[in-house]
Amino acid sequence: MEAFRADEPHPDVQAFLEVYESIDAPDFSDLSPKAARGLFEDMIDRGDSPIELASIENRSIDGPDGDLPIRIYEPSDEPESDRPLLLYFHGGGWVIGSIDTHDGTCRKLAAESGYPVVSVDYRLAPEHPFPGGLRDCYAALEWAADAAPDLDADPTRIVLAGDSAGGNLAAGTALFARDQNGPDVAAQLLVYPATGDITETDSYEENGDGYFLTADEMTWFEDHYFENEIQRGNVYAAPRLAADLSGLPPATILTAGFDPLRDDGAAYADRLEEAGVPVTYHNYDDMIHGFFGMTEEPTNFDRAHEAHDDAITDLRSRLETGE
Repeated sequence: MEAFRADEPHPDVQAFLEVYESIDAPDFSDLSPKAARGLFEDMIDRGDSPIELASIENRSIDGPDGDLPIRIYEPSDEPESDRPLLLYFHGGGWVIGSIDTHDGTCRKLAAESGYPVVSVDYRLAPEHPFPGGLRDCYAALEWAADAAPDLDADPTRIVLAGDSAGGNLAAGTALFARDQNGPDVAAQLLVYPATGDITETDSYEENGDGYFLTADEMTWFEDHYFENEIQRGNVYAAPRLAADLSGLPPATILTAGFDPLRDDGAAYADRLEEAGVPVTYHNYDDMIHGFFGMTEEPTNFDRAHEAHDDAITDLRSRLETGE
């Protein structure tokens, strides 16, 4: 897939980066995981979302090692039966982030798609390194397949979705479900996902500093997520390394031009396409990592809204018309 960046970031991004640099926020890599989580929560907190839905419910389901918190977003007062169901895994390098930090994204996906969205508060590293979060995500998929009828959703039309580390978990869960003959997965929505060795890509060198997500931070995230080198090569942690990607669900993959992960996502799109998996790829050449969640003030990017529109159009095409 053609992955590139514009001559310079979009003016919205330039304004954001100027403000971000002016507040002199510490890099996550200079903080403890607990402090980094607090900083990220403070950065993302925008108050009450302007997007209202029919209901939002916090619930716990059975996880592999205890209760697993989820949040269910219902967009309709009178939902149609047998709708697709979107299972969302938040980003944050497997170390930070939560269902709260990605509340706005899930609200928007539910409101604009008309599908119920279930956001999963999987366990974080380093307290729960790989494969802890992945096991939680797969447990959530198994729960969703059983619970879909109660949510007026079709258990054969489940979408695995996520951004960044959440995109990695969505891809890994889809691969694991295929290998285990697990629940049906109808589609994948992977937003700037981590899928393999990012250090081998041009975008890692081009965009490793000065564009919000840094190379040092990515190293910090991975060092907390993986306990040893063997885990880094596990195909469920790095699905781009899998020998066989055939039989996986159709995928929509979004990347950003000024993102260190840009070429990683594009390379995974190529691997899927080579394996015969239908892929739609979008590269937003003037955007940065994290832009997909920047749809509310003070970061209300037109290009972020465009990306949501593109993602939902792709999902509707695959799930409702069979294209």
